[in-house]
Amino acid sequence: MKSKWLILIMVLMLVVACKDQSKTDVETIEVETEMKANDNSLMGTWELVGFYNYNDNVVVDSFSNNTISRQVKMYTDSKVMWCKLLKTDSIEFFGYGSYDYDDGHLTEVLDFGSAFMNEVIAENKEFNFQLELSEDRFEQIELDDDGNKIYSENYVRIE
Repeated sequence: MKSKWLILIMVLMLVVACKDQSKTDVETIEVETEMKANDNSLMGTWELVGFYNYNDNVVVDSFSNNTISRQVKMYTDSKVMWCKLLKTDSIEFFGYGSYDYDDGHLTEVLDFGSAFMNEVIAENKEFNFQLELSEDRFEQIELDDDGNKIYSENYVRIE
């Protein structure tokens, strides 16, 4: 008798668990997925994978970041934070502030950072870059006073 009740309860739980999603829920998920697929946004978490050095706006040297350190950058709607893992001191290198980007240009304005970065921020808190952004990759490129490419940090999306 107990086993019949147990089987009946399990069947009822299975029926409830297999209930179809409402059409509204399915439509919402489809719209959110479509928006994410079409959105080349900086919002998310990125990891530094390498660097380019330029001469006359042409890449002349590239190197990977995986042997030097590890750096992660996170963007929300309006804020940016990055941290770099240094083998010597795991908390020494980070920065936090706001950012804006449009039309191939990225500006980060740092409010505070690690001890070293606070010294840099005291001299200059605004950092301007040329931005080359795709869905899962971006390059922030430093330009000289004449607008020529000097150096880039290259990131891939990890979330």
